[in-house]
Amino acid sequence: MLFNSGKKYILIFIGCMLISFSIAKKAKEGEKPAWAKKDIRDYNEADLERLLEQWEEDEEPLEDDELPEHLRPQPQIDFSKIKDQNPESLLKLSKKGRTLMTFVQVDSDATRDETEELTKFWQTSLWNNHIQAERYLVDDNRAIFLFKDGSQAWEAKDFLIDQTRCASVTVENKVYDGLRSKDKKSIPVAENKDEL
Repeated sequence: MLFNSGKKYILIFIGCMLISFSIAKKAKEGEKPAWAKKDIRDYNEADLERLLEQWEEDEEPLEDDELPEHLRPQPQIDFSKIKDQNPESLLKLSKKGRTLMTFVQVDSDATRDETEELTKFWQTSLWNNHIQAERYLVDDNRAIFLFKDGSQAWEAKDFLIDQTRCASVTVENKVYDGLRSKDKKSIPVAENKDEL
């Protein structure tokens, strides 16, 4: 054979690129920019970026919900809908459609396997209530719940702090005590009283 398979693919790629250049021309032949006159093997990153921009020039822009999160417009908050000046309701509105992480602390008596099972059960319960959360264990008794729609984190927090083995839930750097931490606080300390 005259060419091995690697060289064939390179030649086919170069041929396709040359055909696409000749078909997708916007400028007249004499008005080509300097970077377009270069040999394709001499292209650098900037030239390839310009080529990509030219390629996507005539495409319709993406919808807001299809854009990457950092390019999406901030949600517009309608302050007339907020009945009370509760900071949580403001946070909930501002996190609508944004990714948000919450930290869930399981009681300190739990092993890693118990934490895995408990958080898996809680995640399933949230999914059954149409609250989508991804779960990642970060310690033997700690997990991260990741919400694609951050406004759901406060509903999930209300559910999680009512669970018997939940010690705390942290949302936006605010710690909410769970039932387990409340139980430990409510256990009376034995007092040494001298009775007469």
